[in-house]
Amino acid sequence: MSTLETTPGTRSHGEEDEFRTRYSSRADRPTSFDLDAIAVPTGREEDWRFTPMKRVRDLFDPAGYSEMDAVATVRAPEGVRVETVGREDARIGSVLEPGDRTAVVSWNTFHHSTIVTIPRGTEIEDPVFIDVTGSGELQSQHILIRAEELSKATVLIDHTGDGILNQTIEVDAGDGAHLTVVSLQEWDDTARHASNQRLRLGTNTVLRHVVVSLGGDLVRLCADTDFEGAGGELTMLGLYFVDAGQHLEHRVFVDHDQPNCYSRVTYKGALQGKGAHSVWIGDCLIGKPADNTDTYELNRNLVLTEGAKADSVPNLEIENGEIKGAGHASATGRFDDEQLFYLMSRGISEEDARGLVVRGFFGEVINQIDVPAISAHLTNAIEAELQATASAGGTPSALAPAGA
Repeated sequence: MSTLETTPGTRSHGEEDEFRTRYSSRADRPTSFDLDAIAVPTGREEDWRFTPMKRVRDLFDPAGYSEMDAVATVRAPEGVRVETVGREDARIGSVLEPGDRTAVVSWNTFHHSTIVTIPRGTEIEDPVFIDVTGSGELQSQHILIRAEELSKATVLIDHTGDGILNQTIEVDAGDGAHLTVVSLQEWDDTARHASNQRLRLGTNTVLRHVVVSLGGDLVRLCADTDFEGAGGELTMLGLYFVDAGQHLEHRVFVDHDQPNCYSRVTYKGALQGKGAHSVWIGDCLIGKPADNTDTYELNRNLVLTEGAKADSVPNLEIENGEIKGAGHASATGRFDDEQLFYLMSRGISEEDARGLVVRGFFGEVINQIDVPAISAHLTNAIEAELQATASAGGTPSALAPAGA
């Protein structure tokens, strides 16, 4: 069992002592739609201590946002309902509440929402594509994805271009629905993106949430989950490739508060270049009502060159003794020397050998995505990253393997 760290801090020049906001449980973190209820962070808080504050500070002030929301362009097969509605629509804001400063500012600055609905009992074979392109301004955005009872679909949200986006995505998967949501971050090098994704599962719902972050100067994606009924099955997959100077941060909160539910979280990342920084925070809470919970979370990081840094923090809280299983694992390390030696001893160059190791490392996640078009796209994107490493003359880091 792990609880959040509580460390006091002291202001300089004789000012009053400041203390980090203290939570005895991940579930105690304040959530609210009210701007005044979630203060502007200083960077000393547990939720923000890994984030480069200078690069996100402008996202905290509602006054700095454009009057125009970021545009979401939807390409949907027949049978899918797409609407643009005002923020007063009763369906909006029904999936949890904002849980940090960027989330509450995003909620209070958007003007219209894009709602994508998979009707009850409908099975959509082709993916629904939502294209989000940055405009160069600081903008807010709200998207609601609704899979009604007994429906089945895949929704891909693709982020490209330049800009600064503070985004809210609500995912409401009804009873018996089978829904896959893929969030793909392929921003230009200067883009900054905070995404707060709140997920609800109904009774006997199967939800797959996939996050792929490859581009952007800074990406901070928080995914919070809510089991609304028994028998829910949640799979969360993540893949990220961090280049020099990039900060890619992923935070997951799986809140088990219903019986007979299942969750698996698997995130894998590779890092290359000076100043490349990844952060993964995996929080899981098993509440008192959640009998027969089966959960596991995993994070693996592969450091390809010197100067890259990966922070990985799994947290597991258990309040129920009647569970099927619960666990977590985290490891960060360099290439396995024995693997490289084995491949090179059979006539494979060091560059090609390292490429094979990276492909195998990501293969577990790509194979689980189970959407052919997306899997092929990711394979090509990883190949491009490997080519960039080779062109830059990257060599394996001397970082020793570490695991927990």
